[in-house]
Amino acid sequence: MARKFKDLSEREILALAISLEEEDGRVYADFADGMRDTYPATSRLFEEMREEESSHRAALIETYRARFGEHIPLIRRQDVKGFVQRRPFWLTRPLKIAEVRKQAEIMELETRQFYQKAMTQVRDAGIRKLLGDLEEVERKHQLTAETLEEQITPDTKRSEEEAQRRLFVLQIVQPGLAGLMDGSVSTLAPVFAAAFATRSSNDAFLVGLAASVGAGISMAFAEALSDDGSLTGRGRPVLRGAVTGLMTAAGGIGHTLPFLIKNFHVAFIAAVIVVAFELGVIAWIRNKYMDTPLLSAAFQVVVGGVLVFIAGIAIGSS
Repeated sequence: MARKFKDLSEREILALAISLEEEDGRVYADFADGMRDTYPATSRLFEEMREEESSHRAALIETYRARFGEHIPLIRRQDVKGFVQRRPFWLTRPLKIAEVRKQAEIMELETRQFYQKAMTQVRDAGIRKLLGDLEEVERKHQLTAETLEEQITPDTKRSEEEAQRRLFVLQIVQPGLAGLMDGSVSTLAPVFAAAFATRSSNDAFLVGLAASVGAGISMAFAEALSDDGSLTGRGRPVLRGAVTGLMTAAGGIGHTLPFLIKNFHVAFIAAVIVVAFELGVIAWIRNKYMDTPLLSAAFQVVVGGVLVFIAGIAIGSS
């Protein structure tokens, strides 16, 4: 059962302080490791903070040994009421730089408040002085955490923003674009084949809906099972699969919805307009995120879309 902070002895308060400094140091080490490749400047800052936490722990252990001997009882933050339980997102890869900086600020504020409260319960002058010194260091750490953004030079910030953009493209845009292209292009043939074969808006809608949902499920599993992202940096398989599947379904449903219109000729014209819009969006995304020249992207997408569109009409009309 968790104990109240006011019930802790000086010995237990020092043991808790040692545990807190060790945990904070290990968290900062995880932050530094998780951002070493993508945000090297911020990674170095957290490595420096880890080293300082290690020196704090060493000072606390030295004081503890001088006062209470060699054995340090195991007492952790979860053993004392009042501490906020931390969600271990430092184990997640990739780490989001904004969340990391915010978490560091919270950690330093919490540790500083711990030292302030601990000083009110400790009577030993030497221990009080050490806790006061550490509280002052944690105050400076809190300010450092609050101004991490300001410590990053413009060149470093640009490189980190570029790294963040690359991760976004790799983990979200690429799987989403693959799904959108597959859904928008591959479902053209069955939708328009069914439309011209039956001349029925309802039949075309049902075929398009089935093709879109089926393609979305298939693409979701294919993407999620392609790799676990540990070596490629493509992120979590479930997220990639969900993005790909949803965008595939959305791409197919886009030009299927016009067939809810009962008048077949009106529905057909509306579907053609939607198809043109979808292909334009794909070309724009390829230009913006994949650095493909707009005319080249438009040509590639339009040629593929038109060929599938013609194939569907030809099959449906035969």
